[in-house]
Amino acid sequence: MRFVLALALLPTSVFADGFDVLEDDTALTHEEVLNLTDGHVLSFYEGGKSRYSVGGAYSYSYQSGATAFGHFEVRPDGEVCVTFVNGRTRCDRFVRSHGRLVLLTQDGGRFPVRPR
Repeated sequence: MRFVLALALLPTSVFADGFDVLEDDTALTHEEVLNLTDGHVLSFYEGGKSRYSVGGAYSYSYQSGATAFGHFEVRPDGEVCVTFVNGRTRCDRFVRSHGRLVLLTQDGGRFPVRPR
C-alpha cells in the first residue's frame, strides 16, 4: 500500500513503456530517431560513444576504451533496440527535455547527448 501511495505522489514522472519519462519530456518520432541514428555517432557526457551504422550495425565505446558490438533497429514507436553479440538486448528511447536530447533506458537511466 505504501508503494502505491508513493507512486501517486510522484507528479513529475510518467511511466510509459517501461521508461521513466518526465512530465516535460517529448519522445522523438520514428522518423526523427532514424535521422538521429542511421550512420551517426552520438557522444555522451560520461565519455561513451554510440555508433549507429547504416544497415543496423551498432557499437558502444566506453571511455575506458572497451567496445560492445551488436545490431540495432528502430521500432515504429521510435524505440531503439540493440541486440549485442553476447546475446544481451536493450531498448532505449530518445526524448527532448528542456532543450536537450536525452537517451532514456528502461532501467531508469537518463543520458544527455552531447551536441554535434
